[in-house]
Amino acid sequence: MASSFAFSLAPFFFLSLIISLLSHSNAQLPSSSSRPHGVVLSVTKDASTLQYLTHIFQRTPKVRVTLLHVDLGGQFTWVDCEDDYKSSSYRSARCKSVQCKLAGQPTSGCFDECYGTPRPGCSNHTCSVFPYNSVSEWQSPGDVGSDSLTVKSTDGSDVTVRGLVFSCAPTSLVAGLAGGAKGIVGLGRSATGLHSQFSLAFRFPRKFAMCLSSSKGAIIFGDGPYMAQPGMDLSTSFTYTPLIVNPVSATTGGEKSPEYYIGVKSIKVGGRKILLKRGILSLKKDGLGGTKISTVTPYTVMETSIYNAVTSAYIKHAKAMNISRVASVSPFGVCFSTENMVNTRAGAVVPSIDLVLQNKRVVWRIFGSNSMVKVKNGVSCLGFVDGGSEAKTSIVIGGYQLEDNFLQFDIPRSRLGFTSSLLFGSRQVACSAFNN
Repeated sequence: MASSFAFSLAPFFFLSLIISLLSHSNAQLPSSSSRPHGVVLSVTKDASTLQYLTHIFQRTPKVRVTLLHVDLGGQFTWVDCEDDYKSSSYRSARCKSVQCKLAGQPTSGCFDECYGTPRPGCSNHTCSVFPYNSVSEWQSPGDVGSDSLTVKSTDGSDVTVRGLVFSCAPTSLVAGLAGGAKGIVGLGRSATGLHSQFSLAFRFPRKFAMCLSSSKGAIIFGDGPYMAQPGMDLSTSFTYTPLIVNPVSATTGGEKSPEYYIGVKSIKVGGRKILLKRGILSLKKDGLGGTKISTVTPYTVMETSIYNAVTSAYIKHAKAMNISRVASVSPFGVCFSTENMVNTRAGAVVPSIDLVLQNKRVVWRIFGSNSMVKVKNGVSCLGFVDGGSEAKTSIVIGGYQLEDNFLQFDIPRSRLGFTSSLLFGSRQVACSAFNN
């Protein structure tokens, strides 16, 4: 039987404030003699909504929270507390407490309008935030609280965090999530991001790796090695590019965005650079533009002029490969007959799409497995969507383009490690190899 270890969670704010915060609370850092090297969440893809879902064990006694939607850029982890949330280890976050500071006060408010019996999600003199449903784009006031959370370590044992900070939300906020989903796991660049809290609880590096697939994948918190199979450490395969902070949050219009941006400098289709409007790829001071990575957006979305340039070049190169265009199938604007497509383990042999990053040697290459989407027998479409001429973000790299690509988010160094498709070349391994 796997052993079980319990750790106490010290709130994470900024490194320079940790000692100050701890001196005003009873929280303690976990013991370094009994901590995991890393922890892992298994991830599945819901076929109907195309959402990436995980489950956690929360509360006392421990309850399996059936499904939580994975939001890479989410600031908070939030859970529906109206639907029979019972736990002896739940604690509401009293106003001006360490947990409230962790959740972002002074921007969070203080709640004193609970007129019923106190319960999770309804406690007076408790700080409140606005958990956000990134699928429906709705948000609602929600109490800040903390509770026990049990996850799997990378060696297979159970490990428990006591006092993990999250937000309660009303049942109405789960609208738009996959059937049975009870909330959202937030992995954004924030003090309340799950990786930040795990890092402090277990005292491992503030890093996490993500490997999604059309079936099962994983999110691994902590540093490598990342063994996909015996003798294959994928951490040696990373190419690195800087993570860029957007100075303006798209959801609040104020503080820095918790989402992850990278700097795409140019785009190549079939090995040739395409012509784009000057500055269209840049991230502006007002928060518009740039390229972000998203697990919420099913397929990559591009501003209209970028989309038109990419698809025009793609159609031209496909024609040269004797691949015929056919009628579009929503939501895609460009589709092809599969009659003359050659299929390989890395998908159809079609023109590659290269996102050129900080220099011409740093390239995120999108192969057929991440570019072509089968929509019906004999027809596959280019898995990119026109985001309109008024798109807030120039490019949103969506979930389909992330599948079977191994990504590491290194927060202290503010860099992204990426592999491009694991299915291509000598590796030929799928993200399902990481599933626990």
